[in-house]
Amino acid sequence: MLESLLTDTTTSTLTFGTALITIFVSLALGGIISFTYMKTNVQSYSQGFALTMVLLPAIVAIIILLIGSNIARAFSLAGAFSIIRFRSAPGNPKDIAFVLFTMAAGLASGTEHYDYAVLFTLILCILMFVLNRFNFGARNSRQKTLKVTIPENLSYEEAFAEVFGYFGVAYELKKIRTTELGSLYELVYEVTLHEEVDQKQFLDAIRTRNGNLDLSLTMSPALNSDF
Repeated sequence: MLESLLTDTTTSTLTFGTALITIFVSLALGGIISFTYMKTNVQSYSQGFALTMVLLPAIVAIIILLIGSNIARAFSLAGAFSIIRFRSAPGNPKDIAFVLFTMAAGLASGTEHYDYAVLFTLILCILMFVLNRFNFGARNSRQKTLKVTIPENLSYEEAFAEVFGYFGVAYELKKIRTTELGSLYELVYEVTLHEEVDQKQFLDAIRTRNGNLDLSLTMSPALNSDF
């Protein structure tokens, strides 16, 4: 029983022509997926990640071709690839989805299901373009970090509640510290600004309350960093 599992049960042999077709189809699908990724992530994509997506389907397809249905060979390759450790920082969920996308294209090509590989690649790429075009899942508000310096005679608990209420800004006081030998307070708020809020008017209203002392509004929360 064990010997039958470890023997090669592949009925078809790998030919040079099959390997060439698999490689070229995989590279073409990887190029289409990479192009889709770049066009739907214009502001944030990296060249290295785009190049990886071109090559990854071909790499996966070749691995599948070499393994075939040989279980012993599959276990050997699994042990070899377990040595590999990715050193890059984890990507966002969209990047992970594209990685799985390219791997699926490679798997389909490696099993010689070229028609299905092309079909689902085109469908998913079109879907990615449509979702990006309609900005699917986007929020009409953004969370930002507001840092404000106020004089010691101004009550920090309700200092800007009226301003926040006027502009419809949701807020939460995250951090307080004294500076300038206790003569000033530095406050850190986590605020949620809707798209219709005029940020300049909002900041001007804050400045009239804190006596035109230092303030900053960062694009993303950085509450764990120092002032």
